[in-house]
Amino acid sequence: MAHRVLVSDPISEIGVALLNDHPDIEADFNTGLSPEELIAIIGDYEGLVVRSQTKVTPEVLAAAKSLKVIGRAGVGVDNIDKEAANQHGVIVMNTPTGNTISTAEHAFTLMLSAARNIAPGHASVLAGEFAAGRKANQGIELNGKRLAVIGMGRIGTEFVKRAQAFNMTVVAFDPYLTQSRADELKVELADTPDAALTGADVVTLHVPLTDDTKGIINAERLALMNKGALVVNCARGGLVDEAALKAAIDSGHIAGCGLDVFENEPPAADHPLLSLNKFVAFTPHLGASTAEAQENVGIQVAEQVRDFLATGEIRNAINMPSLDAAAREAIGPYLDLSASLGKLLAKLGLSNPDALRVSYHGPFAKKDTALISRTVLTNFLESSRCDGQVNIVNAPGIAAQMGLELVESTINAQTEYNELLVVELRKGEERFRLAGTLIGSSPRIVEIDRLYVDTNIRGHFLIVRNDDRPGIVGAVGTTLGNEKVNIANLSLARNKTQGNALTVIEVDEPLSPEIMAQVRAIPGVTLGTGVSL
Repeated sequence: MAHRVLVSDPISEIGVALLNDHPDIEADFNTGLSPEELIAIIGDYEGLVVRSQTKVTPEVLAAAKSLKVIGRAGVGVDNIDKEAANQHGVIVMNTPTGNTISTAEHAFTLMLSAARNIAPGHASVLAGEFAAGRKANQGIELNGKRLAVIGMGRIGTEFVKRAQAFNMTVVAFDPYLTQSRADELKVELADTPDAALTGADVVTLHVPLTDDTKGIINAERLALMNKGALVVNCARGGLVDEAALKAAIDSGHIAGCGLDVFENEPPAADHPLLSLNKFVAFTPHLGASTAEAQENVGIQVAEQVRDFLATGEIRNAINMPSLDAAAREAIGPYLDLSASLGKLLAKLGLSNPDALRVSYHGPFAKKDTALISRTVLTNFLESSRCDGQVNIVNAPGIAAQMGLELVESTINAQTEYNELLVVELRKGEERFRLAGTLIGSSPRIVEIDRLYVDTNIRGHFLIVRNDDRPGIVGAVGTTLGNEKVNIANLSLARNKTQGNALTVIEVDEPLSPEIMAQVRAIPGVTLGTGVSL
């Protein structure tokens, strides 16, 4: 059956066509839905494409029993409840590059407009007050001014390029900006927002709205800026404390602002900032509103949703690691290995563990391992007695609810293998571990609880732990032979010091409970487990 996608907000017609042109996808264009109407139909869809109008609430996600992916045509995802999406295992993707230039240009326009009093000057001409408007609306130059940029992602970087062309000095704060990247961009790197704002003549914001960034421009930080400074926000309403900004302008410390976004949209007619008449520029959330940007984000979100549903490719996901086609090909064998290790860990490992550690040895650790770790965790939880559906999106949340800690580490110690993936359960002082590697391009399981084996990662297996004495392996083989069970592969391991041994036998079909009972009854067998991977 075709994957059904609901496009509930207007996007590019080309984007809708890209979805419907794929033979395995059927897209419905149905906009202007009320919350009740959306809840009534969303259960039929695996994909949902939205802009900012549709609110994807916990109630919508609870009704979306088949939903796998939400694509946001744009950058901000404030209209999508991310926690509920995580709980329901729904991937959320945005389109961070489609409107980069449009938003950067618009923010720069707001700065120029506020600095040169374009809006009040325009109003004076329309009012027939040409001479008075000319006298009242003297502006300021940006040449040589100090610009503070909060957020140096794609949009912030494009803004900086234009500011440098205007001979502005740039200081930037971004917790993910390295010194080498700052040097490359020719910007001063500040280690805190306060450091960036101290002595600034203009601040421009290019960060998402989160608990950490809400009200990032407040009264205290406005006071750090130079007298006569400007505030520009073309990112998200709520980043600026609007009451504090109005008070700072009224006091004369801040000259004015250029705002494309407001904490509440549309702003009320009596919003105090709207009464300002100098060094201001207001627009109705137009940052991404160019023909080019609308076309780009519509095409991009359609491609991302299409490729995820058709091939599993993940791009620009905000609630899990992305995985493009090239990366998927590169780490595909490791994902297969990690899935089998997670399943086997659930079957053989400790019950009710405190922690699951995933350790990477050798060149393995240089790869993007986040998705590998999640795959181990997901398959462990799926194969454990875990309530509810588990996938790579909601697995960390489910683990946290269970009190299971996921720990990742890189180990530099040498092993007999070029690279090794080790998964370990911890419960108090108890430990149980498995390990796997790639031999050539073939994933193999090479260790079960410190006993060294060599076996496939897929198939049906009988795993026997027994006393290390003669005759037990033969008795197991005889039992299988008597039951007409064909042995496809066999791997033996022993710990002579501890006096125990392990046998991993690959068979053609899953073993019946009756055969398993016979194996466990063999004298000297301490564990007999059937596993299908």
